[in-house]
Amino acid sequence: MTDFFYAIQDLFVNVLFAPMDALRALELESWFTANLISWIFIVVGFVAMVYWMIQLKGFNDNNEEDKSISSHSFL
Repeated sequence: MTDFFYAIQDLFVNVLFAPMDALRALELESWFTANLISWIFIVVGFVAMVYWMIQLKGFNDNNEEDKSISSHSFL
């Protein structure tokens, strides 16, 4: 049974965390390379937000949203 747990340990330490070890090595070289992943996520999030706002404006311009003021039926 211990071999099973050692296999799980080996999988996580040597296979699944290998990209994190590579990023840790990059962190020691340059601040810019260490934060590159963060900047990529920020740019992707900003592009997604801009896309979402453009879609919302398109639906608002077409008057597709029901803007009637009414409460829920259970209230």
